[in-house]
Amino acid sequence: MPKNKTHSGTKKRVRVTGSGKLMRERTGARHLLEHKSSRRTRRLAGDVVLAPSDTKKAKKLLGR
Repeated sequence: MPKNKTHSGTKKRVRVTGSGKLMRERTGARHLLEHKSSRRTRRLAGDVVLAPSDTKKAKKLLGR
């Protein structure tokens, strides 16, 4: 039986914590930062927990 492969796009976007939660980065913090306010870029800097509605699908794509 062949092995299941981890979805490459998902593994680049989502990481699993020690307790098993899925974390993602906020969108909009990669480029064009010069015109965004400091307040906005600070808010975008932190990681957040993946939405419950997306968690089931992401775990499946990660092979968990």
